[in-house]
Amino acid sequence: MTSILRRLGGKPLAQGWLVVELDGKTVRLAHVRHDGAKPVVEFAEKRQWNPDDPKSLERVARELGLKRFHCITLLRPADYQILFVEAPVVKAEEMKAALRWRIKDMLEYPVEQAAVEVLELPLAGTAAQRPRQVYAVTARNDAVRATVERFDKAGIAVSVVDVPDTAQRNLASLFAEADEAVGVITFDQDGALITVIYRGELYLSRRLDVTSEQLVESVGKYRAPGGDDSLVLEDDEGRGQLFERVLVEVQRSVDACERSFPFFSVARVFLGSVPEEAGLLAHLSANLYIPVEPLELEQVMRLPASSATWSPAERGRFLKLIGAGLRPEEKVH
Repeated sequence: MTSILRRLGGKPLAQGWLVVELDGKTVRLAHVRHDGAKPVVEFAEKRQWNPDDPKSLERVARELGLKRFHCITLLRPADYQILFVEAPVVKAEEMKAALRWRIKDMLEYPVEQAAVEVLELPLAGTAAQRPRQVYAVTARNDAVRATVERFDKAGIAVSVVDVPDTAQRNLASLFAEADEAVGVITFDQDGALITVIYRGELYLSRRLDVTSEQLVESVGKYRAPGGDDSLVLEDDEGRGQLFERVLVEVQRSVDACERSFPFFSVARVFLGSVPEEAGLLAHLSANLYIPVEPLELEQVMRLPASSATWSPAERGRFLKLIGAGLRPEEKVH
């Protein structure tokens, strides 16, 4: 087992993972560690930086003492692909090389320029007789290298470059009961991410171009006739179409997953990073045949006091960082 408690300048690194994300002129950070039964988010905050100033990120790193941490960063959706393909029949150590030949015509750039990782999809029951399938996570080597080098120059030691899909898988695993498949849908400025996990494995990941900003904008105005607050919608028809689109895609995702993997059924769907007053939770609950629950991090982990001030959009960004920080500590590579 590899420990991340390595010495740097004679001092041990802090326990857990620090997840760092660059978003325009904002640096978001979340420090997550495991502490007994529940993970702990020691802090989750943001700082401003200037992408045009090479020293700007270094100043943030120095201010927060980021050399104390083992770090993860996340790729943006535009920077990677997840491809669902039949697994080549080869030895485990030959899988990545064999996958490159299988996916070479699916990429918009030469496969020799791709970084490739494999997500296994264990099969059970009669499905185990079928050919194995895997997810191939691909990104341009240059994009990954540039991401890591930018942090290196600032004195931030990034050990892992992860993707939001597996970060959301980690979160979902905290909510799932034993042998229970669950779906999760979250929203941020990049759109919606729909995932299904079973026994800690990611069996489905899909994106939908509905952003957290669109959901917030759909809420409209408040007024208080007779002293009671009630919701007034400026465009109820447009809001209904938006909700129906999300509903249809969640239903399609669940159905497709259960057809492809008939050895489990999705028991619950969790909805994250959406303001309650938007009404999406109520809409999904009324129209899906499986229970829909809010993704309440407070149930499964200890959050910092600052989380009480997060907007729904901000919570959506931190969800992914916190999920990435749940990565087991021995998985350094």
